[in-house]
Amino acid sequence: MARPFCCDTKFLIEDPKYSFLKELGLSKCNDGVYNGKWSGKGQAAWDMWAEVPAPKRGEVVRQIGEALRKKLVPLGKLVSLEMGPDYAVGLSRMYSGSIFPSERPGHVLLEQWNPLGVIGVISAFNFPLAVYGWNSAIAMVCGDTVLWKGASTTPLVSVATTKVLQEVLEKNQLPGAICTLCCGGPQVGEAMARDKRLPLVSFTGSTQIGQQVGVKIQERFGRSILELGGNNAIIVAEDADLEMVAQSVVFACVGTAGQRCTTTRRLILHSKVYDKVLERMKKSFEQVMKRMGDPLEESTLYGPLHTQAAVDTYKEAIAQITKLGGKIEFGGKVVDRPGYFVEPTIVTGLPNDSPVVQTETFAPIVYVLKVDSVDKAIRVNNSVDQGLSSSIFTKDTTNLFKWIGPKGSDCGIVNVNIPTNGAEIGGAFGGEKETGGGRESGSDSWKQYMRRATITINHSSVLTLAQGIKFQ
Repeated sequence: MARPFCCDTKFLIEDPKYSFLKELGLSKCNDGVYNGKWSGKGQAAWDMWAEVPAPKRGEVVRQIGEALRKKLVPLGKLVSLEMGPDYAVGLSRMYSGSIFPSERPGHVLLEQWNPLGVIGVISAFNFPLAVYGWNSAIAMVCGDTVLWKGASTTPLVSVATTKVLQEVLEKNQLPGAICTLCCGGPQVGEAMARDKRLPLVSFTGSTQIGQQVGVKIQERFGRSILELGGNNAIIVAEDADLEMVAQSVVFACVGTAGQRCTTTRRLILHSKVYDKVLERMKKSFEQVMKRMGDPLEESTLYGPLHTQAAVDTYKEAIAQITKLGGKIEFGGKVVDRPGYFVEPTIVTGLPNDSPVVQTETFAPIVYVLKVDSVDKAIRVNNSVDQGLSSSIFTKDTTNLFKWIGPKGSDCGIVNVNIPTNGAEIGGAFGGEKETGGGRESGSDSWKQYMRRATITINHSSVLTLAQGIKFQ
C-alpha cells in the first residue's frame, strides 16, 4: 500500500497531523528547490569560508547546532515520517599540524593542514540527518564547503535541514552556498562522483553502489569516504550476562526495523547458552510485536520498512531461507496491515557459509549460529565480506583481550558487552573490507577533510642543499 505522501509535499502539507512541516518552513513547492550546478557555487563560497579563522568557523557550527536543536521535535518527526555538532565545535580549536627538528641548521620543518575545498556528501535514507551532520560539521570546521545529496526517498528532511543551516549562515553574513543541497536520484550521485571540483566525496549506502561510486571517484584520483554495508555479529560466550544479552540483542536486531548498517545480522552463541538465549529472544520478539505501529506515536517501539522494495527483499530472503532448509523460529511473514510492516525474524539451522547468511539483508532478520569456543566464534565473525561492527558478551578478560587484539575481530567497531549499534560521536565510525575503510565523526577522522603539506623554512642566510651538494 502506498503511503499518503511522496517527494511533492502537497499530498500532506495541509493535513493537521503533519502540521510540523510548516514549522520547518516547508511548503507545497519544495521539490527541486536546490537543484542546479551547486559545485561552482560551493567553490565560490569556499573562497570566502577558507579565510575565516577556524574558531570562528566553529562558532558558526555551534550556532547551527543550536538552531537545529530548536527544531529537534519537528525534524525528528520528519525523519520518522520519511524514514518510517558539539564534537566539531571543540575540534575547531584542537586540530593542528606539527613542528619537526630539521637536520639542517637554520631550518624548520612544519606540517600544515589546509582545507580541501567543496566536499560532496551522499547520505542514505536510514539516518538522513545524522550522517550529513557527521560529515558537514567536521568539514565546515576544517574550512570546507559542503554539497549534499540526500536520499531521493527522504528529500524533505534534506530541504528542511538546509533551510535551517542557510538561515544561520546568512545571519552571520556568510554565503548560503557554504552548505548547499541537490535533490535527485542516482544520476545526481554519479555526477558528483565524477565531478573534479569535489576533491572528496563521502558516500553512505550499500556495498554494491559504494563500489561503483568508489571506482568513479578513483578514476579521477579523487578521495572517498565509503561507509557501506555490515554483516554484523554478536558473540555470546558461555560466561556472558544473559539478561544483558537479551536486552542488547533485541535492540541490535530490531531497532529501526533492522535498517541500520550496524544492525546485528548474526548471533553466534556458545553451545552451553544456546537454548537459553534463543528462548529469551523469542519472548522478547513477542513483546516487540505488541508495540508495532506508527513511528510518530510515542508508544511505538517497532516500525515499518522503508519502501515496498525493502519488503520484497525481505520476502526473497525468507523464501531463500526456507529453500535452504533454515528453520524460522519466530516471524517470517509480512504483516497484514497498511504500510510496509514485516515480522522481526529469528532463523536457525543454517551454517555460517550459507549464501543467505553471508548476504546483508537490510531487514529485521537474524541468523542464530552455534559454536563450541570463543576462538571458533571469532573465526565465524570474521568470515564475511564486510567488517563494520561486532560485539562479544563475556566476563573473561582473556576472551576480551583476544577479541580486541590482532587475532580478534577484523571490524572497524569492536564492542564488548554492548550491542553492535549505538556508536558514540567521539569515536571514529567506519569499517574494513567491503565496508569501505572510511571513517567519520570522531578521533582523527578530520584529516580526511584536509590536505597535508610538509613545509621547510630556511630562516638562515645559508643555502644548505640535499646530499651536501655545493655549487662553486
